[in-house]
Amino acid sequence: MSDVEAARRLVERVTSAPGYTREVGTRVLSARPGEVELALDRKASLLQAQGLFHGGVLAALADHAAGGAVTTALPPGRFAVTVNLQVNFLAPASGDVVVARARAVHVGGTIGVAQVEVSTVTNGAETRCAIVTATLRAVDMPPGLKADV
Repeated sequence: MSDVEAARRLVERVTSAPGYTREVGTRVLSARPGEVELALDRKASLLQAQGLFHGGVLAALADHAAGGAVTTALPPGRFAVTVNLQVNFLAPASGDVVVARARAVHVGGTIGVAQVEVSTVTNGAETRCAIVTATLRAVDMPPGLKADV
């Protein structure tokens, strides 16, 4: 299996595991070692009172994408968990789809850092709505997420 295929399978496995990311409908658009792109379609349960994607939803999607980017750059059997998440909101998130594109910018033995751009898409036009920096710690892969051998 190629590194790209292994990265995609790992991100799909984590995203589809029972919990928040599965419940909100997170989709994996692409994954390769150190880079992950995720999306959420607009639905009422993800919006705030003004009909925009809720800031917490944007932060959660960015957090998950950052974790995937760093995890896919770690050695097999290691998993990245967030220790700090800095979100800078730039514009209202009013699109039909929200997309998070994460890139690992540093991956060490213990700490990794990822940058994430979050955009909304309407009729093919993108609007950047947040920039996120995440710091993550490498831990052992949870048993329920280990690949079948």
